[in-house]
Amino acid sequence: MYTDQDLDAAVAAGVLNRQTAAAFRSFLIERHPASGPDEEAFRLLTGFNDIFVAIASALLLAAVWSIGGSVAQGFAGLSCAAVSWGLAEFFVRRRRMALPGILLLVAFVGGVFQSGLHFVPGEQAVAAAGVLAALAAAGHWLRFHVPVTVAAGLLALIVGILISATLAFPTLANWISVLTFAAGLATFALALKWDASDVQRRTGRSDVAFWLHLLAAPLLVHPLFTALQAYDHALGALQVGLVAGIYALIAVISLMIDRRALMVSALGYVLYAFTALFSQTDLVDLGFASTALLVGTALLLLSAFWQRARAVSLGWLPEQIRRQLPPLR
Repeated sequence: MYTDQDLDAAVAAGVLNRQTAAAFRSFLIERHPASGPDEEAFRLLTGFNDIFVAIASALLLAAVWSIGGSVAQGFAGLSCAAVSWGLAEFFVRRRRMALPGILLLVAFVGGVFQSGLHFVPGEQAVAAAGVLAALAAAGHWLRFHVPVTVAAGLLALIVGILISATLAFPTLANWISVLTFAAGLATFALALKWDASDVQRRTGRSDVAFWLHLLAAPLLVHPLFTALQAYDHALGALQVGLVAGIYALIAVISLMIDRRALMVSALGYVLYAFTALFSQTDLVDLGFASTALLVGTALLLLSAFWQRARAVSLGWLPEQIRRQLPPLR
């Protein structure tokens, strides 16, 4: 079984040239069409050993965190980051294990962020820790190329900037939703840029875009539905209609870019809004059941006819934009 990481490693080692590797990827996709872009696949497990190693790594890192913290609070994250890097040298760089790679990356970036909070003095500790974590993620990316690294580094940077900005200018706390939404737009634009570099979704760049979309989704969706007070117990029909309309727009965008992260992120607000509306009628006991039946059926139908629905949505776009998006399958 060959993976994109195996082919990239073969190219880097000079075993294959890029043209041969690209031709081989195309051959595999034509031979196994079910694994094409429509599935929005990303590598998480290469076998049960991934789970085994991830559990063992989590236990070891928890112990290292505790022991380091007993020396000094800042050493908890620093020691965890050091051990995470060492484990990644074997399990990620040599063994190419996906799930442990994600776990070790999160532990490394989180450890650097935590140590930065304790070793950098003053109110700007959060901003400095965020920058340090982002730089650490960049170094991790250059060494190991774990797809989630770009999203993790960007998240650390966003958190550091937002928190430090509200500490420096307290009035910005009233605009935190707007700032979060702006960060979501920037993350979404970056995800689209990574997607556009691999519209066929045959390389690791598509996996990087996947994690960026997964990060952008809550940053965009939460401020949007919070502004509509979609979590309010006394939702009116107008609010529910707006929630449904926005979710329909999100579905169209998801179809166009062939990514489902936005829809999944917004799903909880839709379920809550319709459940609250049904609960105000005679269907009090069946509010959630009625909502789950309606939304679940709609999503399953959309999944079954995803490419047909994509064809309709892409027809609304200019040809120049369509060329930057995954083709129909």
